[in-house]
Amino acid sequence: MKDATSITGLAARTGLGVLRVAHIGLVAVGVAAVAHLGSDYLRQDPVSLADTGLFVVQTAAAAPMAESGDRWEVAPFAVVGEVENVSLGGGLKASGAGYGLQLSAEMERVRDWVAQRYRVSSVALEPVLATAEATAREAGLDPLLIVAMMAIESSFNPMAESHAGAQGLMQVIPRWHMDKIGDDAPDDALFDPVFNVQIGTQVLVEGLQRYGTLQAALQYYGGARNDPEARYTKRVLSMKARLASAARTADGGA
Repeated sequence: MKDATSITGLAARTGLGVLRVAHIGLVAVGVAAVAHLGSDYLRQDPVSLADTGLFVVQTAAAAPMAESGDRWEVAPFAVVGEVENVSLGGGLKASGAGYGLQLSAEMERVRDWVAQRYRVSSVALEPVLATAEATAREAGLDPLLIVAMMAIESSFNPMAESHAGAQGLMQVIPRWHMDKIGDDAPDDALFDPVFNVQIGTQVLVEGLQRYGTLQAALQYYGGARNDPEARYTKRVLSMKARLASAARTADGGA
């Protein structure tokens, strides 16, 4: 990220270079991303299984999500204070090395489930999942929602790039979100998994601010606002339910 030290930037570039050559999953980039996080913020607080900033008509469970007709029942977004005051990433970017990598016990179980299901390195997943916990907590969201979006968007491939130009873990299209990325960010900034998760979370928050419901925000994120069946939302919330099951049990019901 643009506010990281030169050492951090070198580490990220080195990790990305190794990953591009070997393409062995998240290992190199994940190790490089360690420099972005640090010690006090990510305490061993339990992963919340409900978004504190929004109210969804269905608990995160392993069972299929409830439907009403062709649409998922999602209540209006609400957050303590004004939605316009939601701000992401400033503390994370500015403090770089001041954040720890310790995952909650629930997220450790999610890490193990994801590593097995998607065949990615559990070590490399740690900074990614730690970032999901940090950014989601800052926005009043459930971290599992962010992790579910990664699963749907890229299957946890940090180098994924679509024909439309969407990049990285959360498939952010840079030309649409330069206000969040920053004009001085390198061209490959979104291939840094930590930075990508931070920006992707900001895009989701932007959708909540603009459209007022989780369903509308997710459809905005997935580029399918006019889909009457809200299929992107269904996929994300279904995956979130599976992650919630994994967070509660060692085998995740896989």
